Amino acid sequence: MNKFMNSVKNFMVSEDGPTAVEYAVMLALIVVVCIATVTSIGTKANAKFQAAAAVL
Repeated sequence: MNKFMNSVKNFMVSEDGPTAVEYAVMLALIVVVCIATVTSIGTKANAKFQAAAAVL
């Protein structure tokens, strides 16, 4: 029983799990921002190309 309690205590004190979760959340936010930026730039570029095509 003592060994089990020590294992639980070590697991609770360890910071490897929360650190991995924090990095995963940060990566997800970066990916969302990149996708939003590329989508916005693509939409604006498409509008410019459509305007140029309408002139010709």
